[in-house]
Amino acid sequence: MSESGAAAQHAAGAPLSTTGSPGSSAGRPRMSRSQRRAQLLAAARAVFGAQGYHAAAMDEIAERAGVSKPVLYQHFPGKLDLYRALVESAANEMVRTVRAAMRSTTDNKARVHAAVQAYFDVVSSRDGAMRLVFETDTRATPEIAEIVDRATSDCIDAVTEVVTADAGLEPDRARLLAVGLVGLSTTAARYWLDAGLQPPREDAIALMSTLAWRGIGGGFPRQEG
Repeated sequence: MSESGAAAQHAAGAPLSTTGSPGSSAGRPRMSRSQRRAQLLAAARAVFGAQGYHAAAMDEIAERAGVSKPVLYQHFPGKLDLYRALVESAANEMVRTVRAAMRSTTDNKARVHAAVQAYFDVVSSRDGAMRLVFETDTRATPEIAEIVDRATSDCIDAVTEVVTADAGLEPDRARLLAVGLVGLSTTAARYWLDAGLQPPREDAIALMSTLAWRGIGGGFPRQEG
């Protein structure tokens, strides 16, 4: 467009065209939908992590992400949708962490230590993402509670499989032991988070894994073959 044509267009109230794509600065490539979603989730994680679900505001999340509220709502229709996406991702990662801990060794004492450590790894994760699974606000709605309950059940399944195979117990007894180990680890890790990550992480893991192992290792030795 010529300079005179652009001036006429502007005088008529029409927007001037730019070389950049809509919604982007000149020379800055537009984010893909997946990139924008990741950016919004990172901003939401920081806000929810600092303020909790109830106190967090969509305005603040949009501002932190550097986008307008309409852009945020294009990806997440409401605050609950955004929080659910974060918790679901965190819950899935927690299950992967516990399953990896169970596969990390064939030594049962080391397995118990790894299982307990997995939960402390979750609550002390650097970006705080997986902590959302342990926050009080995860019980804010039935939808969120269901995600957390399902993840907990999957973790119990992972431990049950190992206990059944190694201790030679019936599935119902093995599952009850798994519930005890997961419950101990979850409760201890949540308390440790609320207590300001004290005592130091390695000390906390050693204390709880020793408690668990003395019960499981002494009463239910590994069955060879």
